[in-house]
Amino acid sequence: MNNVTVYTTNTCPYCTMVKNFLDDKNISYKEVNVEKSPEKMMEIMQKTGQMGVPQTEVNGQWVVGFDPNSIMAAMR
Repeated sequence: MNNVTVYTTNTCPYCTMVKNFLDDKNISYKEVNVEKSPEKMMEIMQKTGQMGVPQTEVNGQWVVGFDPNSIMAAMR
């Protein structure tokens, strides 16, 4: 079972693309909206050094932006 968390904001089109991609592949994920939980943004900034969203954590590996190939690679 893959452990997938997508960090998003309300206005991010790439966040929607990541979620649609995961839905299309029937991959379950947890969504964390960093606008509702700003402390989570601080946590992922410390982990990845990146401020932008989406950031997707797949089994402990981080994928920044909309990058389906990297998301799938992290699942192997």
